[in-house]
Amino acid sequence: MRKGRDGEESMLKYGYGGRVLRIDLTERRFRIEPLDSSWIRPVIGGRAANTKRLFEELNPDCDPLGPDNILIFGIGPLTGSLLPASAYYTVTAKSPLTGILGDSAAGGQFGAEMKLTGFDQIIITGKADSFLYLMVTESGVEFVDCPECKGKTIIETTEAIRKEKKDYSIQVAAIGPAGENLVLFSSIVSSGNRVNGRAGMGAVMGSKNLKALAVRGALSLEVADPLVFLSEVEKIEKAILSHNEYQKRYKMGTTMLMKDLNNIGILPTKHFQEGVCKYVDEISGQKLAKSYKVKNKACFNCHLPCSRYYVVDDHEAEGPEFETLCSFTSRLGSRNLPFALEMNAYLNQMGLDSISTGEVIGWIIECQEKELIHPDDLDGLSITWGETDKIREVVEMITWRRGIGNKLADGAKILSESFDEEAQKLVMHVKGLDMICGDPRGIKAYGLTYAIASRGSDHLRAEPYFELTNRKEEAKRRFGTEKAADRLAEEGKAALVTYSEKIALLTDSLTMCKNIGLCMDILNLENISALLKAGTGIDYSPEYLKKILGDSIDRDFKLNRRFGTKREDDTLPERFQKEPLHEGPTKGSTVDIQRMVDEYYKIHKWER
Repeated sequence: MRKGRDGEESMLKYGYGGRVLRIDLTERRFRIEPLDSSWIRPVIGGRAANTKRLFEELNPDCDPLGPDNILIFGIGPLTGSLLPASAYYTVTAKSPLTGILGDSAAGGQFGAEMKLTGFDQIIITGKADSFLYLMVTESGVEFVDCPECKGKTIIETTEAIRKEKKDYSIQVAAIGPAGENLVLFSSIVSSGNRVNGRAGMGAVMGSKNLKALAVRGALSLEVADPLVFLSEVEKIEKAILSHNEYQKRYKMGTTMLMKDLNNIGILPTKHFQEGVCKYVDEISGQKLAKSYKVKNKACFNCHLPCSRYYVVDDHEAEGPEFETLCSFTSRLGSRNLPFALEMNAYLNQMGLDSISTGEVIGWIIECQEKELIHPDDLDGLSITWGETDKIREVVEMITWRRGIGNKLADGAKILSESFDEEAQKLVMHVKGLDMICGDPRGIKAYGLTYAIASRGSDHLRAEPYFELTNRKEEAKRRFGTEKAADRLAEEGKAALVTYSEKIALLTDSLTMCKNIGLCMDILNLENISALLKAGTGIDYSPEYLKKILGDSIDRDFKLNRRFGTKREDDTLPERFQKEPLHEGPTKGSTVDIQRMVDEYYKIHKWER
């Protein structure tokens, strides 16, 4: 049983901290509430619990950058436990970039430290009258003015807070200058380089005059049945270490996808105009590991240290992951690998989402190439594929909203609305969130996931990696057709995504990393049920999990309808539906997205 400093006991004895921290920045007040077991059980924790808060408490018509938006940091019952990769936390709010449900998860050390404060959710409302950070401990909150942190990078801010508090174990989730300047796709960064990148959560923090949330806990985590819990954990550890992709993922992390996707013809090249990058060997994960890598780094209690440190020109930095690497090489027509590493370090310290940053630049380059936009339309900005010096300049302008960067900082979709329909069609987005780096013409289940994801274009809402495994007999048994394991087929993909989105939501609710849970196909309803029972003492049968996960996915859908989404928003850019790729193993393929979305809606029993 967890006890706070004042000796109070929570109804939730195991796994959970059992408390919710509410912070009003306008009044500089806070209050601590017990976490109701009947409220949390049907959502488990993490992302699902955060969305439930928004659903119950947020005015859907609020200004995303106004004081009425609600910013929630949430963890799950197994965050910070011995379960491998259980370091994640989720940040949720109404997105200023898309105007709909916004959330973003990150690993590192922050989530595990938040667990030790005894708070399962930190709910932030209002707007501070001056620039500050919040220092959260098990006792509550200290409001700390920090005008000296304005304009500081993530690392500078983290160091300043730790130095001021004389405690280098404090974990800090901060915004950089991009968040302060309300760039609509700015990020929150913790543990130096662990990024809540998507949907503009950094801008929400910036709009509240909140530079950082710092956490330091002195409580403990107890599980209901330690022996059973350890037994289940050991099974997962063995599955990780014996996985046939373990060594590859250990060596390269997600950057292995550069060649993997190129080999099947779906590596975004020149803004998704091509799927095969001729110079991929120069920008691959293999090249990174061989020429620049110096050591691996893991998140809290992870057996797969997939992050890496690199040295370029005597400068050491962490990362990049696949999305940033692709966004600043092939997606922008660049073969300059050191430049991509430089951009990764810059984006992480300034607090910018690499995917959305890459998209707005790629969109401009393609539109100028096709003479849909003239440099005079963009204050004289003229830029071509692979022009790294100009790309660097544009990224800096976006960060500080300087010159034309002030318009680019609102994102590609909003920027495109100043131009004609042909230019607007070339923005690669779903529901306002920019496309991730995987061409859906060659991975149809992923294409469906991008289309239906509740925060906009997103693979992580389902991560249906199974379609790439070619396990046809298993596909027929589990999803009714062998084609569920055929990446180019559309049949069976709605069933696959409907299953995968439940496992994805479970990982986000426990909270843990999808790299292990889904990409390595290690978690399922049965072993998660056992982990939850042993960890929390609460019975979560596989059947009950199916029901409550379905309810949570329905809640996402209903919340977005409040925000104004419609059936026609669950689609893909026209390019993927009408323009086939011209070479490589995916040559000739397009996506019949409406067919798959219709089938997906039918499974969910949603009205069109």
